[in-house]
Amino acid sequence: MTSFWRGGRIRLRGIEPEDWTAFMGFTADEEGLGDVIQPPRSAESFRAWVREQAVAGSDGDCFGLAVEAVDTGEAVGVIGSRMADPRSGWFEYGITLGAEHRRKGYATEAVVTLLRYMFAERRYHRCQVRIFAHNEASLALHRRLGFVEEGRLRDHVFFAGEYHDLVMMGMLADEFAGRHALR
Repeated sequence: MTSFWRGGRIRLRGIEPEDWTAFMGFTADEEGLGDVIQPPRSAESFRAWVREQAVAGSDGDCFGLAVEAVDTGEAVGVIGSRMADPRSGWFEYGITLGAEHRRKGYATEAVVTLLRYMFAERRYHRCQVRIFAHNEASLALHRRLGFVEEGRLRDHVFFAGEYHDLVMMGMLADEFAGRHALR
């Protein structure tokens, strides 16, 4: 039997201390997308943060995983459940891929693997994701996966000198099961 956490192109795995350079690159790539602008951080701060993540346990159903390319063994992104309410049956996740690794199918496989785990194994009913309205690639990915736009928070975030809309998208467990194999 192959691993639950491995697809044809990717493997989801724990974050390792040597992933710090990849994570530093992901942060720069996010700023390039116009998603986040933060003060510059030192390489040591990335090393320390990744070391901390490498030994951290999950916080209930909130956790982060590296997205590794199967063919190269390289960390190409990060995915994780950021918020989860098991009582109400919903969770929220986020994904970031390095710029040179986008549009290769990695995000699709990583998201489907995470959702399969959360819906089939953890028995969540609903997943939600927040996407900046100008991030057309992410909006298109989530539509292809079966997410539905559920709302738009107008001028919700401020960065790069202007306000931007935030799009809320969601998917229910039965919608996922209708589109994607549960195993």
